[in-house]
Amino acid sequence: MSDDARPRPQYGEYASPEEQRARIQRPEVTEALEAGVAPAPEPAVDETPAAARARGPLADRVATFVLLVYGLISVISTIVQLLDFPGYAERAAQILGVDATYTALSTGYVWGAVASVVYAVGYLLTAWLTWRRLRRGRIAFWVPLVGFVATTLVAGVCITIALTADPAFLSALTGSFAN
Repeated sequence: MSDDARPRPQYGEYASPEEQRARIQRPEVTEALEAGVAPAPEPAVDETPAAARARGPLADRVATFVLLVYGLISVISTIVQLLDFPGYAERAAQILGVDATYTALSTGYVWGAVASVVYAVGYLLTAWLTWRRLRRGRIAFWVPLVGFVATTLVAGVCITIALTADPAFLSALTGSFAN
């Protein structure tokens, strides 16, 4: 029996190992070969280190870094103020144009400290989540913004509890809004 009498291979049994790998990994190669067209060359392997590829857009990284630095400065200054809660409350009253003295000292110091811990933990959690997203090359600028809102809401509850512990101070504040 001559070679011409043999049936033409249908399933690639005469394909070289390279051709078989190309057909498995890149279905467009199979289509090109079946159409009688030379397949496109394999895409070049990216020689960029994985850490460099996963960094994400430069603008996002810069904005994220700026937000984290600003947040750190804000958190530190807020913690310092909250640890002297009576002074913090009286400064807030002065800004509102109210002459009031905060007298619930023990409650103020406790809730001021709790709010300080909330700010510290909130910032650390935000920074950690941001770092994880940046390492994976994902957009991360929004994480410090969401972290700020969430942390401020929880700390705001603590501050409100401390302010409501002094009815005279609270009355003076709310009276200023009524005028």
